[in-house]
Amino acid sequence: MKEKILGLLLLISAATSAQKAENVIIITTDGFRWQELFGGMDKEIADNKRFHEGDSAAIFSRYWAADPGERRKKLLPFFWNTIAQHGRIYGNREYGNEVNVSNPYWFSYPGYSEIMCGYADTAINSNDYKPNPNTTLPEFLNRQPAYKHKVAAFTAWEAFNRILNEQRSGIPVVAAYDHSGGANPTANEKLINAMLDDSYKKWGGECFDVFTHYAAMEYLQTKKPKLLYISYGETDEWAHAGAYRSYLDAAHQFDAWIKQIWDFVQSDPQYRNKTTLFITTDHGRGDVQKEKWTSHGASVEGANQIWFAVMGPNTPAGGEIKEKGLYYQKQFAQTIAKLLGTTYKASHPVAEAIGELVR
Repeated sequence: MKEKILGLLLLISAATSAQKAENVIIITTDGFRWQELFGGMDKEIADNKRFHEGDSAAIFSRYWAADPGERRKKLLPFFWNTIAQHGRIYGNREYGNEVNVSNPYWFSYPGYSEIMCGYADTAINSNDYKPNPNTTLPEFLNRQPAYKHKVAAFTAWEAFNRILNEQRSGIPVVAAYDHSGGANPTANEKLINAMLDDSYKKWGGECFDVFTHYAAMEYLQTKKPKLLYISYGETDEWAHAGAYRSYLDAAHQFDAWIKQIWDFVQSDPQYRNKTTLFITTDHGRGDVQKEKWTSHGASVEGANQIWFAVMGPNTPAGGEIKEKGLYYQKQFAQTIAKLLGTTYKASHPVAEAIGELVR
């Protein structure tokens, strides 16, 4: 009897370990620092009148706790109550767990291209760079029969039309003020499009994240893609403005939206227990000199330091990874491909996957 039970357990274990994700949702929030992810609000920045938007009390009321573990839960409750329990979170340099960009520029277009291509192309040296000459992972997958017309991207920044090379790839990329729904929008898409048109356009080529999120959710619920990319941008915009309260509020809302995505995924038969979330950022920000938290780029120390989190059916739970290690942004694309049970190939080099995630 014991032998039969042991055999059954081994079979279950083997089946579980062999399981691959059938869907992936890649989620990024622009320029969100690892320091807040792992430590919550920064007291020194919140106390600085240059950055607290005239309301330091509100920041402390919402996000302060003496214990860093409680502080980060106040800021990002879904990360630290759910992902930390069921997934893995990398990049806490306090433990020597380091995640870096490989490109030498430390700003957005090169960072997003590195994420999507598995390759740090040094020719991509400007946010105004032409349409990406490299094959992104979404484009590669869209060429495969199992993923054809089941790949899409929703982004707050207009540059993603070039980063993902929408024209060549054939992937629908709804970026910034682009309308969603194509020629036959749903009632919800019509409303989102109308609100987007009438919204306050504070940043020109970038919309408020709420429009990107609701358009992406409508697509997720109605079109059921197998690979969906959602890119939020307000964490970077508010940081550049030196608006720390708004930066933290944007991060807190981002966390709430990830929960909303996950709750839907786990409620839907097509996605439930078959879907991986891969969450990260394009670059870091300054911290050695606190006033440089607003900035990034190659001249800002620490702006190459990032993080990532993974949660899904074939990702072993590990919570906050405290072992020393060094990981690179260029490894994300192949890791995501391997989580789906495939190998990403392109004419340019592609970095190896992160082995511990794809055993």
